[in-house]
Amino acid sequence: MGTERLRKESQDKFLGSLPLGVRIVQPRTPGIGARIAAKLCDGIEALLVQLFSGASSKSNLFLQENFAPVGESGPFADLPVTGALPECLNGEFVRTGPNPRFEPTAGYHWFDGDGMLHGLRIKDGKANYVSRYVKTSKLKQEEFYGTPTFLKVGDLKGILGIFLANVFRLRVALGVVDAEYGMGTANTAMVYHNKKLLALLEADKPYAIRMLEDGNLETIGVLDYDKRLSHAVTAHPKVDPVTGEMFFFCYQQQTPYVIYRVISKDGTLHDPVSINIPDPVMMHDFAITENYAIFMDLPMTFKPKNMGEGKMIISFDSTKRSRFGVLPRYALSDSQMRWFHLPSCYIFHTANAWEDGDEVVLVACRMPKFDMELMKDTDDHVLELYEFRFNMKSGAALQRPLSKGPAVEFPRINENYIGRKQRYVYAAVFHDQVRIKGVAKFDLHKDPELSKDGGNPVGSNVVGEFMYGGRRFGSEAVFVPKSSDKDADEDDGYLISFVYDEGAGKSEAVVIDAKTMAADPVAVVSIPVRIPYGFHSIFVNEDQLGNQA
Repeated sequence: MGTERLRKESQDKFLGSLPLGVRIVQPRTPGIGARIAAKLCDGIEALLVQLFSGASSKSNLFLQENFAPVGESGPFADLPVTGALPECLNGEFVRTGPNPRFEPTAGYHWFDGDGMLHGLRIKDGKANYVSRYVKTSKLKQEEFYGTPTFLKVGDLKGILGIFLANVFRLRVALGVVDAEYGMGTANTAMVYHNKKLLALLEADKPYAIRMLEDGNLETIGVLDYDKRLSHAVTAHPKVDPVTGEMFFFCYQQQTPYVIYRVISKDGTLHDPVSINIPDPVMMHDFAITENYAIFMDLPMTFKPKNMGEGKMIISFDSTKRSRFGVLPRYALSDSQMRWFHLPSCYIFHTANAWEDGDEVVLVACRMPKFDMELMKDTDDHVLELYEFRFNMKSGAALQRPLSKGPAVEFPRINENYIGRKQRYVYAAVFHDQVRIKGVAKFDLHKDPELSKDGGNPVGSNVVGEFMYGGRRFGSEAVFVPKSSDKDADEDDGYLISFVYDEGAGKSEAVVIDAKTMAADPVAVVSIPVRIPYGFHSIFVNEDQLGNQA
């Protein structure tokens, strides 16, 4: 009795220390009936996979070589550093990505793996490294069973996908799966807002992460604002550097297909605004200006009938034009939305947006179309940085490319300029559809040279490149300003990224001078374990780290 009382007091003390709106994730413990049902469902799933040839994930690219999963590791302290780590990098660089805890039973897509955080804690010229899973409700439940039990994007293809979706529904109906805390992986991106670091997946609610002094990363719980947040949060919310507000949206497969919301600087969740669009689409990112939010209704649609034709449930419909919606960012309904039409395309990531007279300007990475299963444009079109202009007075919409040549994606800027006119963009240069070979610096003040007939530019806005060289491939590079001085040059700072040498089998963190883009890195930190290729990164500075809720 005394032990139980102490346990309860300890738990109450921990729960009392949780940041406002965060709930500790405690999926219900399955009873004997649910455990028997779990075995039954596993057996049905295994039989279905055997019946459908080619359904195994064992030959999947995203489970091999440096995409292959790794276990948790560290913290490793006082790592070898070549060069010198700048003082402005005091803080923690964190990158997330998919890292499946259990071998997939059937299909697997790169978007499916459990979220793993890779943290590089830097202080006074020294560096520690740690990797930790985000302890999502999904991960905790699958660890209980010792097997994957949740449906994945990679499962939703062909006739087998229809069967697997029904097996998952059976798991839910029989109490095998507890969906109260969501079913996501938190594997895509992170944001720091209201003294909390949040791990994000656009199909789920955020998970709050605590960063410890040595760089260790602990999952606190799911952020649902005391259950007032009833829907998912985009993986790419925008934090206004002036007001401190966070703007985000949710896309879903039931009406309204898009929901838009604002969170104040102090964490107050504003009422939802329904955005009415004709069909459910994959809306991965958006942008804000000082007065507007920009939504992208692009033809990457969810069509269950695709599976009956042997395709993935998500597909690009090249017959549909692309729509860009500009909404006053404090609108109470979508009645004030202005829609602009442009040729069919897809955009994963925006760089920034701002207002220029009557025009709203958006800079983003554009491709004419995209195959979600193959993770590339099947016609080998180049993925380019584009400028879009939407005239709020005339209703005209224009677009022009800012790059020509190697594919670029994962655009990042000095985030002190979010929603304001800025000059520089730093984008990842891709070796193939998934591996990054370097970073390109774009100067938006430089006009691309146009051919005589007014067609595509023969030059570009690229003013500097840093290539990792050889068989070395990196991840998204994050810009860290050298100082907080408002008069500092926009590009006065550093880029930091994790890099893997496929020849030597070694990982490292590379720091680049963002102003000069010099070929020699400012610093290189040797990492004692392999860091798989992943998705998005964030840098949390020393003040933010010390002021966590």
